[in-house]
Amino acid sequence: MASSGNIATLNPLQKMSIGTFSNGNLKYAMSSSDDGYVATMSMTKKSYCEVRVDAQSSYGGSIGIRSGQCNSYYTDSLTFQVNYSSGDLYLYKNTTGTDVGDIGGTVSNGDIVMMAYDPTTYKWWVGVNGTWRSSGNPSTGANPMYTGSATMFEDTDIFWGGYTSSANGLTVTFNFGQDSTFGGQETAGGNADENGFGDFKYSVPTGFLATCSGNIAISDDIDPAGDDGADDNPTKNFNTVIFDGNGGSNAVTGLGFKPDLIWGFTRSGSQSKRVVDSTRGGSERLYSDLTSAAGTGIATISEFGTDGFTATGGAFNNDSGKTCGAWCWRANGGVTSSNSEGSITSTVQANTKAGFSIATYTSPGSGTNHTVGHGLSGVDFVITKNRDATFNWYCFHKSSPDKTYRLNSDATGFSYNNWSMGATTWGSESGYTHDGTSKFVAYCWQNVEGFQKFGTYEGNANADGTFVYTGFRPRMLFTKRTESAGGWRVRDTARDTFNASTKISWWDSSSIEYSNSAYSIDILSNGFKIRTSSNDFNASEKWIYGAWGDVPFKYNNTF
Repeated sequence: MASSGNIATLNPLQKMSIGTFSNGNLKYAMSSSDDGYVATMSMTKKSYCEVRVDAQSSYGGSIGIRSGQCNSYYTDSLTFQVNYSSGDLYLYKNTTGTDVGDIGGTVSNGDIVMMAYDPTTYKWWVGVNGTWRSSGNPSTGANPMYTGSATMFEDTDIFWGGYTSSANGLTVTFNFGQDSTFGGQETAGGNADENGFGDFKYSVPTGFLATCSGNIAISDDIDPAGDDGADDNPTKNFNTVIFDGNGGSNAVTGLGFKPDLIWGFTRSGSQSKRVVDSTRGGSERLYSDLTSAAGTGIATISEFGTDGFTATGGAFNNDSGKTCGAWCWRANGGVTSSNSEGSITSTVQANTKAGFSIATYTSPGSGTNHTVGHGLSGVDFVITKNRDATFNWYCFHKSSPDKTYRLNSDATGFSYNNWSMGATTWGSESGYTHDGTSKFVAYCWQNVEGFQKFGTYEGNANADGTFVYTGFRPRMLFTKRTESAGGWRVRDTARDTFNASTKISWWDSSSIEYSNSAYSIDILSNGFKIRTSSNDFNASEKWIYGAWGDVPFKYNNTF
């Protein structure tokens, strides 16, 4: 059998229940009021797994597909209830608390349930002991037990998982490909997927894969080893650098690449955060926590170097005696081109492999609908600012499409026109007041598997907080409340070099860096785990986040 790398297990970090894990986190004993559990890896490709029914009590419990939120047992779930009835166990379909039909047949303790899911067509098949129910055939796509939709899981990752409720109980053992004996309870099957990964009791359907790191999808443009060129390494596209300010010319090195967007911050004092980019040039700076027009006339950054940058005096976050830092992204080395894909012609420099671009443009007239070309193949997060006038920074996040956010404010998002975020452009669909002459800049990012991600999660107001799967180890992370006021809080592993992460900065505030163990989260190889009940990080509401990574989970060796 080929090396599959890490194989998924059930995730004890995401348990919102009173159930018990055992057998290397493959066996799970559910009990009453069990709000759910999920696996450690999401399903981005056609996936197959097996579940042995070990024991049940009362009306059993559910196994199937869960969203990454898993904060209530009906939330974003598509599961089959393994349910005791008149001496038999049977399966029925359930989604968001509504029964959608008995699939027929019985399932006894000791039986092995097979599941296959296609995340591109939302089709789901179930079988028992080697036979697919209702003449289903995952290999050909025929007769799925259920076909869902893109909106079913509300823009979250999808995992194998389950739950139970009330006074019910169910004990199951999962096999994601590591053990066809289910902990010595069965004779070995020895069936692998078409990539040679996994050890399953029954034959894996054609085109379906084991849930393991060897099968994790990452962008072809991301190569942590740099085998296809140094620019493919995640650390050559984003990084955080820490340095001591000197109040004069300060050559900051160790970044690992030539930056095009430099977002400075001061750690040991209160100071506005400077934003400089190679399109506008080093003599123009914006302040992410202010509405002010761009400052000009003083060289903020005198050189965008091959391994960092040179800050000039205190125009950047570089005051003498202060500890400072910068979050930095690589675009196209300052080389721009004209983009006419939108209704407004923009000037763009884009790094399509890393999903980042800088676009500048002149505003349309008052009330004019407009779109702006971003130079990428899609866009998931946009930050834009009027450079010539006192004006809010506006932010648009793909997981919160009905809201506009102000980067310079901790206010909740507000409804302000209809914003589109398309394959080639972003912009307003219903009129956006501008003066027709002001110059704007927009920073645009696109999700890149294994490198950067913009998504959403549900807080649970619990110190055993939500686990959020990113598919990589975050190098930097921001979080923002969407239903109440709350700042743009930022963490990075340059400042917090080990868990728990407690050092907080704000995009929307000049406040000094703050560290508090009561605000802890863990930065993990495949995402982050919230360890605080604080409303500042884990209020029971929808949150948006953005994360940039340095090592994809596909290449990590530990969970």
